[in-house]
Amino acid sequence: MTPVLRTDALGKRYGRRQALTNVTLSIPARRVVGLVGPNGAGKSTLLNLASGMIAPTTGTIEVLGSRPAADATQLARVGFVAQDTPVYPNLSVGDHLRLGARLNPGWDDRLAQQRINQVGLDPTQKAGRLSGGQRAQLALTLAAAKRPELLIFDEPVAALDPLARRTFLQSLMEFVAELEVSVLLSSHLLGDLERVCDHLIVLAASRTQLAGDVEELLTAHYRLVAARGDLDPPPPGIEVIQATHTARQTTLIVRDTTGTLRDHMPAAEHLDLEEMVLAYLGRAAEPVPTANAGQPLEVSR
Repeated sequence: MTPVLRTDALGKRYGRRQALTNVTLSIPARRVVGLVGPNGAGKSTLLNLASGMIAPTTGTIEVLGSRPAADATQLARVGFVAQDTPVYPNLSVGDHLRLGARLNPGWDDRLAQQRINQVGLDPTQKAGRLSGGQRAQLALTLAAAKRPELLIFDEPVAALDPLARRTFLQSLMEFVAELEVSVLLSSHLLGDLERVCDHLIVLAASRTQLAGDVEELLTAHYRLVAARGDLDPPPPGIEVIQATHTARQTTLIVRDTTGTLRDHMPAAEHLDLEEMVLAYLGRAAEPVPTANAGQPLEVSR
């Protein structure tokens, strides 16, 4: 099956600032992909490249096997919702649906009307008078009713309260189940990503730090705690992501490259998603790599 997103040595520069550097990814289809990283890491740049809004400076990118926004057919295969969930404030909800039907040859009006009714939006209400959560639901409906193969979201829930976030993500997962669509979703909210994503990309310092299926990544990462000096050097086949020391104790966050760590160290503890992500972000923020840290991990599948 063609990867939903494939990049090779992808780079993007804005003047003197390098927004993305040598990003190589291959994301399988039918995944809900979480894209996480600090501000300025390159998340929005990657999403804008994937949607065809901007062009790369170096390297290549393919979406669903083709160049992003190559033609009208390719545009129809991708639904994109920007960070501020843009809608036209002077148009009603119904106007948005009619506009969507005119602009998109594959428009599913039944789906659009059903979702608008389900979330309680009044077709006659102007979009400018909707709450943030309602605007997000309208934008999601417009993107999904295109019947795309890929939905791209840039921080869609950043400005929403917890209840509106939960409702939006529930609607998103309903669309995923109904449409069998792939999703690329950026967010700072790791708890939300943990609930809905089965694939993860971590960006920091303009580079890919980690990428892969969430279950496999969590299976390979551990916390090791021992008396100081007992883990120096670490066991063979162990990549140290982060190390902290006290006068008596050493704590390592590691990736097991052999699959046998627990055989030798039964006390090794698995991490949750947030701990794993923060370890990679912490490593990327180090001005000089720690003595035992490996190179930033890029996993392609």
